[in-house]
Amino acid sequence: MAASTKKNTETQVITIQKVQVKKADITIVGDTPLIVHAWSEKAKREMLDAQQKLKKDKKAKEIRLPANEFVSAAYWLTPMPELGTDLDGRDTLANFEKAIAAGAKFGFPITAIKQSALAACYRAGIIPNQMGMKCSFYLNSKDGVNLGTGSELAVIQSDKPPVMREDMVKIGGMSKVADLRYRPMFTDWRINLTVSLIDVGVFTMDSIINAINLGGYMGGIGEWRMERDGDFGHYHVEVEGERV
Repeated sequence: MAASTKKNTETQVITIQKVQVKKADITIVGDTPLIVHAWSEKAKREMLDAQQKLKKDKKAKEIRLPANEFVSAAYWLTPMPELGTDLDGRDTLANFEKAIAAGAKFGFPITAIKQSALAACYRAGIIPNQMGMKCSFYLNSKDGVNLGTGSELAVIQSDKPPVMREDMVKIGGMSKVADLRYRPMFTDWRINLTVSLIDVGVFTMDSIINAINLGGYMGGIGEWRMERDGDFGHYHVEVEGERV
């Protein structure tokens, strides 16, 4: 007769420790104009067509409409106005002005703000790599805007609507050619954020806020920021109205 075995029925108790999270509200205030450039639906469609190897008539060049490119390059939190087909952009700009008069709101990717802080601290030698600090805090829009697209957009607060900026850029790898870009520029801007710190004793809230502040001086955000050979998108941090 085989010997019976007794199963271990003891229940192991696991204690889950509560993660301590500290929060602070800050405002980043622009010191130089902010140039934004969101991917337009047209650009995303062209990229997908290229990846799917869809044939196109290379001889047929689409007419460029600067006003349409300007409007499409903004991160719209309210519905984007209808784009026109006229060469001078009169209809598009008229619709844009109507949207502004109706209280149009614009956003900016929060991940770009966090990345400016991480890059600045790494370049300044404050952290040996970006991963430790990256996993220690996160940012949210204090104004509560999330489009559910995987990248939260913070509201750009501005007393003035964005203006159309024309810039010459070089594209094409080794054999670069000149091209023009039409993008929105905010000359007066600020963004309200909530900082959440996972408090495990590595970083303090002061160190995180100062890292974000350093990012505004050493890198900035948006197009033509310092690491993109420009001097735009610089900012400083304010906490309860006091400059850091």
